[in-house]
Amino acid sequence: MSHKRPYRGVYPVAPTIFHADGTLDLDGQRRCLDFMIDAGSHGICILANFSEQFVLSDEERDQVTEASLKHVAGRVPVIVTTTHFATSVCAERSRRAQDLGAAMVMVMPPYHGATFRVPEEAVTSFFQKLSDAISIPIMIQDAPVAGTPLPAAYLAKLAREVENVSYFKIETQGAATKLRTLIELGGDAIEGPWDGEEAITLMPDLDAGATGAMTGGGYPDGIRQILDPFVAGDRPAAMRAYERWLPLINYENRQCGIASAKILMREGGVIKSDAMRHPLALPHPAAQAGLIELARERDAMVLRWGK
Repeated sequence: MSHKRPYRGVYPVAPTIFHADGTLDLDGQRRCLDFMIDAGSHGICILANFSEQFVLSDEERDQVTEASLKHVAGRVPVIVTTTHFATSVCAERSRRAQDLGAAMVMVMPPYHGATFRVPEEAVTSFFQKLSDAISIPIMIQDAPVAGTPLPAAYLAKLAREVENVSYFKIETQGAATKLRTLIELGGDAIEGPWDGEEAITLMPDLDAGATGAMTGGGYPDGIRQILDPFVAGDRPAAMRAYERWLPLINYENRQCGIASAKILMREGGVIKSDAMRHPLALPHPAAQAGLIELARERDAMVLRWGK
């Protein structure tokens, strides 16, 4: 099933589900995706950093991609993260994702570790070669972890000059200001200016013109309660919802992080195990309890979906 562009709305990141022994749990992955769709996700992103993509082998990435796209079966658009330092590997990952039915790929600029970077002209060439290899949109993930400066003017230039570069997930400091500048400089070439970082700056980013939100996967229903009234023109209702959900958003962002969605999904019976893959580990039990408490106070669907 094809979906109408531009893609807008709530596109949370799906965690990668493991058995308690650290092996892939593809049945759990399917239940995770079903929950996220039932909870109101307009689309889903897989294999992002919040999916623990960096602990997966290439073979496991293929398994997760194939299982996820087959199971979602066009119900919502799926974004596949295909980041890799090597242009050829990123292009091949992206072609494979496209062939399997991905609606978009999300990619960070080339980086490795704390200091391996490439200059701006190489970043431009990287995205041009990636665009030449596929026909679906490319979302540039502007994340601090990459350590590569991506000024708004440069991102707007990429959008104007590289055919398939048209979506941007902005999760750097001062995201709202950067989104405004990007939209002003890029004009119609900016098909999707999106918010990130678990929606902790969602209201300022919506005010700045963001049309999508890529959040954690634990409570898409809560993010919808913010975004839907805003899109409908009821900013006061959106702000009230933002104020209601912000303590949980903040707790995810600052306390439980990458494990948050799996902790909530395990508590609600969506998945059997919230295991992280070593050397990652779950946060302290008290931190987990605090996350669950905040989700329960807000009647998050995740805590009752599987029961």
